[in-house]
Amino acid sequence: MIYRLPPLNALRVFEAAAPHLSFKEAAAELHITQAAVSHQVKSLEEYLGVQLFRRSARGVQLTDAARACLPKLREGFDALAAAVETVAASRPLLAPP
Repeated sequence: MIYRLPPLNALRVFEAAAPHLSFKEAAAELHITQAAVSHQVKSLEEYLGVQLFRRSARGVQLTDAARACLPKLREGFDALAAAVETVAASRPLLAPP
């Protein structure tokens, strides 16, 4: 099956920014700049064709669309993490060359 997905990095940045309601805190969590967070969120919004955050001088708030997709997005990241853990646990350690 072929999935048409936005860049996973942009999804990860959105998922980090949403609970903080702060691009600055998301940037600190992800070890990137606040401008990079803003750019990734903007590119995700453009890809989806929907606004995810309402921006104001006081900060950002989630839109209804963002609140609706966030639980499923978190489930998806949890599933990806579980899949990676399963693979990592089932393979023998590689011997150094």
